[in-house]
Amino acid sequence: MSQPSPAPEPDQRKLTGPFAHVFDVFVTGAFFVFMTWVAYGHTPDFSPKGKLFFAMYTSAALSAVFWLVLSSFRVTLVDMCRRRKAKIPS
Repeated sequence: MSQPSPAPEPDQRKLTGPFAHVFDVFVTGAFFVFMTWVAYGHTPDFSPKGKLFFAMYTSAALSAVFWLVLSSFRVTLVDMCRRRKAKIPS
């Protein structure tokens, strides 16, 4: 009995490069500043330093999630494009 041939392997190159990391840091930093500005207006009345602290604290958590989503989306998109180009089933 002959065994079916295995599916071809996808490209083994890295899914991200050094520019992608720099881009992620830049976009995440911009998101952090934007969310700090948004959260500052929604922070209860404290001193200005207290409002800024809580706005930045909130923005740090949101920015960490944003960075994870951005990185995961990029890797998934690159992998999907490579598989389509090589015609490898998912």
